[in-house]
Amino acid sequence: MANVSKEPWPSEIRLSKDKRALSITFDSGEAYEIDAEMLRVQSPSAAVRGHTEAERKTVGGKRNAAITAVEPVGNYALRLRFDDGHDTGIYSWAYLRDLGANKQARFKDYIDELTAKGLDRDIPGQK
Repeated sequence: MANVSKEPWPSEIRLSKDKRALSITFDSGEAYEIDAEMLRVQSPSAAVRGHTEAERKTVGGKRNAAITAVEPVGNYALRLRFDDGHDTGIYSWAYLRDLGANKQARFKDYIDELTAKGLDRDIPGQK
């Protein structure tokens, strides 16, 4: 039985051929495919998250986002570079596991935020 308190450790990371999804498998057996759009709009960077909840941005226009590079950061995270030039987020293993495990709920929340702020998945903009 897997120890659920153990920090996640990736056993495989793959960027899809079209660069629109990242697949990650953890040593626990959990495996997720996370769309580039989700990774971009849920970036853990200060540019998206801000330093407070009031500074957090909802980013539109990223339906067709692509990942241009996947780079290791030490032995604890990845830096993803996107085709729009965004490259400041550091995605820890725990954060990637959380995104994968909760992607449906997070995506619904994202769509709700876009709608509430008058933004669109296809038209660039942020609020």
